[in-house]
Amino acid sequence: MTTPQIREIPLPDPAAGPYGITVGPDGALWVTLVHAGAIARVEPDGTARVHPLEPAGSRPLIITPGPDGALWFTRSGDDRIGRITTDGRQSAVVLPAGTGPCGIVAGPDGALWYAGMSSDTVGRVGTDGELTEFPLPVTGGFPSMLAAGPDGAVWCTLNQANAIARVGRDGAVDLHPLPTEGAGPVGITAGVDGALWFVEIAAGQLGRITPDGRIDEFPLPDRAARPHAIVADPAGGCWYTEAANRVGHVDLERPHRHLPAASTPPPNPLMASPPPTTPSGPP
Repeated sequence: MTTPQIREIPLPDPAAGPYGITVGPDGALWVTLVHAGAIARVEPDGTARVHPLEPAGSRPLIITPGPDGALWFTRSGDDRIGRITTDGRQSAVVLPAGTGPCGIVAGPDGALWYAGMSSDTVGRVGTDGELTEFPLPVTGGFPSMLAAGPDGAVWCTLNQANAIARVGRDGAVDLHPLPTEGAGPVGITAGVDGALWFVEIAAGQLGRITPDGRIDEFPLPDRAARPHAIVADPAGGCWYTEAANRVGHVDLERPHRHLPAASTPPPNPLMASPPPTTPSGPP
């Protein structure tokens, strides 16, 4: 296998805590800075512009392009869904106190859907700011990441409930417990094979769930790798990150592949292994 070329781009504040990342409609990278309470826009040439949020303790986590051409992100520190346009204009939707939003995704219905870590809810925010909350049938489940499924529903990992939830547009919830006890699911993505793929940070496994609820689990070569985030590969399979300082690739035809990271920073996962009793987001 050809050795990958990895380039690192330093940000103005070395303690900013870059966390979520996405490609914006303007072709730039948009990054949440969880410790700095800011959003960074990074050009392909590495030029970075930082947009501070108010207040600074907003702790932005996950960011995604919205259907309206803006970027939308969760603010776990002050219970808001933030919105920033490509020219830097900001606004926010206020959520109920104690929501602790984490994952966010553009849903198949043209709205933004988020996971309420601390409130056992999945919420829907229209581009007009209209808010709807849907309770999950768990207590302390720590809903974490979301993906828009091929079936028109939104799928969510429940890190401490050890399950995957399917949430319909009407708010109806189907809960799918995982076969492995204490697996700790986190990242989830819609694969090109018509199923949802997710990572199990505590079990060192990948999982695959079909729209009808069939679950398969795939142990990683290093069960202590602590996989965290996952994204579909347009060419087939998925790419995923490991706290063991690797990026991995998997599909149904080939074995796991791992790419080394450019450096070895201390692990900074969102979830603990096993999941903490009182979730608090990234350190």
